[in-house]
Amino acid sequence: MDLFSAISLAEVVSTIVFSLIGIVILLLCWWVIKTFSPFPIVKEIEKDQNVALAILIASVFLSLSLIISAVILS
Repeated sequence: MDLFSAISLAEVVSTIVFSLIGIVILLLCWWVIKTFSPFPIVKEIEKDQNVALAILIASVFLSLSLIISAVILS
């Protein structure tokens, strides 16, 4: 029971709020990438099996998530 007494409600709420903010920012970035690309990204990855584009999009999302988490932690 000592473990649960060390966790405060404010920490849980702030974790949930900052997680939601990070998810919203990532969704906004996905919308921007999808809107301004000259070709349909999902079609290129799913139907045309463009592995290079999938790796590029994954690296963009990993980079964005690292930047967002660093901003939230600071």
